[in-house]
Amino acid sequence: MADEIHETRAPDGTTHTTTVIDREPRRGGGMGIGLIVLAAILVAAFFGFQFLANDTAQSGAITEAAQKVGNAAEEVGDAAQKAVD
Repeated sequence: MADEIHETRAPDGTTHTTTVIDREPRRGGGMGIGLIVLAAILVAAFFGFQFLANDTAQSGAITEAAQKVGNAAEEVGDAAQKAVD
């Protein structure tokens, strides 16, 4: 930080003093970085939930298919039992 004092003298002998105070500008970088991090977290959470929802749907489909195979096997077993009787 540097301060400058400028003094000017008019031809009639009067003086005028100007003081320049040089301050570093305030930066809002912390807020900007915080918003970027928040946006990245939200995007990651969105894709994470999409992955979990997809995994749940896949598990449900596999369970349903296994149930159908089990029912078909039971029907085959019943038919075999009837054929033997």
